[in-house]
Amino acid sequence: MNIKIVRFLATAWLACVVTGLGGPAMAEGLIKPTRSDDGLYHHKWFKDSFLDLKDDLQEADEAGKRLAIIFEQVGCIYCTKMQTEVLAQKSINDYVRKNFDVVQMNLWGSRNVTDFDGKVMPEKALAKRWGVVFTPTIVFIPEFANLSSGKPGHEIKVASMPGAFGGLTFKAMFEWVKAKGYEGNEHFQKYVIRKMNKRRTQ
Repeated sequence: MNIKIVRFLATAWLACVVTGLGGPAMAEGLIKPTRSDDGLYHHKWFKDSFLDLKDDLQEADEAGKRLAIIFEQVGCIYCTKMQTEVLAQKSINDYVRKNFDVVQMNLWGSRNVTDFDGKVMPEKALAKRWGVVFTPTIVFIPEFANLSSGKPGHEIKVASMPGAFGGLTFKAMFEWVKAKGYEGNEHFQKYVIRKMNKRRTQ
């Protein structure tokens, strides 16, 4: 594809992301999240985790799912948008719920978490260790069989999504991870452009 066309499409898509026009039609109805005692929005199917991440990964694998870890913080307007406008869309909600176990982390939280290398620390220390500086950030973990022994999450992740995006990009990332796109030759951005082109011609 001509580089000018790629740049044009990328710019157009960014405009859609910023304006919120990138996702499925909002008319399909929303699955509203609830607000927990810690002030974060969450969907009731999020994993009720003991925060031993290696155990969470094994349980996801046994259920035929992948593991995604979402870092958020109270008062984050982008987190709220992701939960109430993007993940709330039924087609996206259904896809993620069916194919992923989601563990939610508080960027400033004090709950103890056991990282994949066995080290225990509060959520906020884990976020710092993993280099999470923006919310929301979604970290995608490899399958249990491909877990590298003795390494922390930020060294084994297969992909991450920092920031709030429109529905098409958001869902595309989950689809790309589910299909192990990170093992192939098609970069995620090219995957998104291909999906956008397909949508434009429908």
